[in-house]
Amino acid sequence: MSYDIQKIRADFPILRRQINGKPLIYFDNGATTQKPQQVIDCISNYYLHQNSNVHRGVHTLSQEATDLFEGAREYVRQFINAEETNEIIFTRGTTESINLLATALKPWIVKGDEILVTAMEHHSNFVPWQQLCEKRGARLKIVPINRNGELDLEFLEKMMNPYTKLLALTHVSNVLGTINPVKKIIKIAKDKGIPVLLDGAQAIAHTKVDVQDLGCDFYAFSGHKAYAPMGIGVLYGKFNWMRRLPPYQFGGEMIDEVTFEKSTFNELPFKYEAGTPNVEGALALETALRYINETGIDAIRQHEDKLLAHAETKLSAIEGVRIIGTAKQKTAALSFVVEGIHPYDVGMLLDKMGVAVRTGHHCAQPLIDFLGLPGTVRASFAMYNTKEEVDLFADALVKVVSMLK
Repeated sequence: MSYDIQKIRADFPILRRQINGKPLIYFDNGATTQKPQQVIDCISNYYLHQNSNVHRGVHTLSQEATDLFEGAREYVRQFINAEETNEIIFTRGTTESINLLATALKPWIVKGDEILVTAMEHHSNFVPWQQLCEKRGARLKIVPINRNGELDLEFLEKMMNPYTKLLALTHVSNVLGTINPVKKIIKIAKDKGIPVLLDGAQAIAHTKVDVQDLGCDFYAFSGHKAYAPMGIGVLYGKFNWMRRLPPYQFGGEMIDEVTFEKSTFNELPFKYEAGTPNVEGALALETALRYINETGIDAIRQHEDKLLAHAETKLSAIEGVRIIGTAKQKTAALSFVVEGIHPYDVGMLLDKMGVAVRTGHHCAQPLIDFLGLPGTVRASFAMYNTKEEVDLFADALVKVVSMLK
C-alpha cells in the first residue's frame, strides 16, 4: 500500500490551524507530537462511558475500566515485544521512568561504583544518575562523541570495568538525531555483565523497538512523543530485575498488606504504580500505538527518512546554515545554526511565518556546551509532515537569514 499522507493528515485536527495567518507547519515533534482524532475520541469515550477507578472494584464500571487498562498494558507489551506483561510499568513519562529506576537502584550503588552515560544524553537521562552518584559516592563517567555525533564503541568498551554498575544511554539523540547502534552496545555491555537502560523517548515513534531483540534490561519512553497524550509513559524492566528492586513510591494500590506495625508490597507491576493511575492516558497510549502499527512503522520510517534527506539538502544550500549532527544513521531530527544569528531569533521569526521549531539547548546542555554552541534550531519531523512543508520551511528560513544578516 502507498503512504497516504493526506489521509493521515486528515486525522490530525490541529494541522488545519493557521498561525499568524499562515498554515501551521509543525516541526516540533521532538518536543511533542500532535494527536490524531482517534486518540482524542478515546479519551472522551472513556469519560463518557467507563470512567471509574481500576482494580478491586466489584461494580461493572470498575471491572470494565480495569479490563481496558490491563488490556492497554498487554498491547504495550506486544508493541515493544516484552516477554511478560508484568514487565510493563505505567509512569508519567520517560523522566519519571528513569527517576523510578534511579531511586530503586540506590541500594545497589555503593562508593567507588561507576555509572556510564553518554555526552548526548537528555537531562532526564543524565541528572538522575548524576544525583545518585553524588549521594552514593559513585562516579558518573561520560562516554564522548565525535564531531559527527557518533559514539566510539572501542572507547566505550575500554571505559567499562568491574566497577561499572549501569550503562544508561539514549536510543536516539533528541538534538543530533543520531541512532545509536544500541544492539551492538548492549552486547558489549552484557559480555561484561553490565545492565543497560535505553532512553527510548525519541525512538518509539520512529523506528521498530523490540526489547528482547535489543537485549536491554530497561527501556523508557513517553506517550506524548508517539501521538498519545501527555502524562503517560512506560518503564519496561526485565522481570528478574524489577522483582528484586524496592518500590519507588508508597500508598494505595502498590501494597499487599498494611498493619500498624509493617507493610508488604504488591506483585509486579503494581508495586511500582502507587495511587490512582492515569487510566485514560493508558487507553489513549494503546490507541496511539495501534495507529502507528496500522500506518506501519517501517512506512513511517521511510517517509521520515525522505523528509530528513530533503531537508538536509535544502538547508545545506542556504548560505550561513550549518547542520549539527551528521551521523551516518539518523532519524527525523535536524539541528542547525545560522552563522552570526542567535537560534532564538531564528525561531521567533520562523513562527511569524507559521513554522514551529524548537530552539535552545533542548534539555541537553552538556552536549551543547561540548559542541561549543549557544544552542541550535531544531526541526523534527513526524508521520504527518510533507515535502511541501519542508520546502516552505526552507523558503521561510531564507527570508529569516536575509532579514537578520
